[in-house]
Amino acid sequence: MDLSDDDLISSFVSDAQFYQAQGLYDQTLSCYIQCLEFSKNRWGEEHPAVVTSLNNLASFYYSQGRNGLAEYFYVKSLELTRRLWVAEHLDVATSLNNLASFYYSQGRYSEVEPLYIEVLVIRRKLLAAEHLDVATSLKNLAYLYCFKSKYSEAETLYIEALAIKSKLLGKEHPDVATSLNKLAEIYCYQAKYSEAEPLYIEALKIRCNLLGEEHPDVANSLNNLATLYCSQGKYNEAETLYAQALALKCKLLGEKHRDVATIFNNLATLYRYQGRYREARLLFTQVLALRRKLLGEEHRDVAVSLNNLAALSYSQGMYREAELFIIQAGSIIKKLLGEEHIDFATHLNNRAEICRFQGKYQQAEQFFMQALAHKRKLLGEVHPDVANILNNLAVVYYSQGKFSEAEPLFIQALAIIRQLLGEEHPDFATSLNNLAFFYYSQGRYSEAEPLFIQALDILERRLGTNHPHTFSVHYNLADLHDSLNSEQ
Repeated sequence: MDLSDDDLISSFVSDAQFYQAQGLYDQTLSCYIQCLEFSKNRWGEEHPAVVTSLNNLASFYYSQGRNGLAEYFYVKSLELTRRLWVAEHLDVATSLNNLASFYYSQGRYSEVEPLYIEVLVIRRKLLAAEHLDVATSLKNLAYLYCFKSKYSEAETLYIEALAIKSKLLGKEHPDVATSLNKLAEIYCYQAKYSEAEPLYIEALKIRCNLLGEEHPDVANSLNNLATLYCSQGKYNEAETLYAQALALKCKLLGEKHRDVATIFNNLATLYRYQGRYREARLLFTQVLALRRKLLGEEHRDVAVSLNNLAALSYSQGMYREAELFIIQAGSIIKKLLGEEHIDFATHLNNRAEICRFQGKYQQAEQFFMQALAHKRKLLGEVHPDVANILNNLAVVYYSQGKFSEAEPLFIQALAIIRQLLGEEHPDFATSLNNLAFFYYSQGRYSEAEPLFIQALDILERRLGTNHPHTFSVHYNLADLHDSLNSEQ
């Protein structure tokens, strides 16, 4: 029995997929090329089957890391699609989306955005307003905006995508759980913790009901909720959830997996917050080695690990080591993400901290001001990162004797932390301590003492009496009492 043209095409593609699954890449490529040549000979150079073959070749080359050839065929596929159909056609949207996804994987974000926007415009016009493909385009564009730190734009798109998916798929669906999770993530970036928590909990509930309790997505939800609790200073709750997520990921994926490295990194960060520096360093070092092995030297996750080790070294007073980690991380961030990304603003803050310790106050002030401008632009005026930089800048002013400039910054930082995290968070206690120490240094003992006492009470309850931060505040209060006694 003779095979139809469609059967021949399907045969070429099936054979190619079989060979690729077996790791027989020369045979895979041969099948895809034969399919392209057959399509051209049968229907001519400009036919939908040729578009499909070009796209298949592009995907194959991308899977092999041959990105130049992948781009060539993705672009050829798009050009042919535009010639075959009017500009506003669903197949044009598909080709645009394929090319955009390729550019995204290459970090070419400025080229991605206009393509994703065009895809969304086409799908909105040609499909129903509430269509899953529209929701997918909203999600893709939101994900890009999130990566570029455009959080308010991403939030709007994720909310719309969630509404579409909830209506079309029902509220008990894995895709709805994913959308809830993404929206919660955006809220966390903006420090909207009270809005994020119910979404994370709902996503976890859906995933447990649909997928069972031993599924990678359940582990992801546990990790996300733990990170939220960590940000809120709920360290015991966070540690319990991290342990559950880690055990589940190790069981399902093995210990040498990127997702496992992420949870180890998060747990190490929790240990640093708790003053458990030895445990934190061990995990951070393991994570850095694993990420370098899995992802290569120049990857954002590697930069994150270097920054974490820098922060830990700084906390332990190992300033020269911290500086080396910061410089390595900054080089990666600048190359991969550019100077307008939020990670680069964090890098500037870290550089400033090192300069401050070294007594290079003018350089520190310059770095802090740049970091503050970036963070305010990307995160708004009311965010923990903004409060942190305001505090750091105040310390620089204080160190230079610019007391009238330092005091309002200490007060602003305290107000932001109170508004976002409440008066029981360890970061609020740290801000109280900073302002109290400023008052103490000015001889304003009556203003300093109640702030030291309040800070000490919070830290003893939240972090324990043996935490370095607790000890520091206790020492400051004792020193204040000595000063008061000497004046009597």
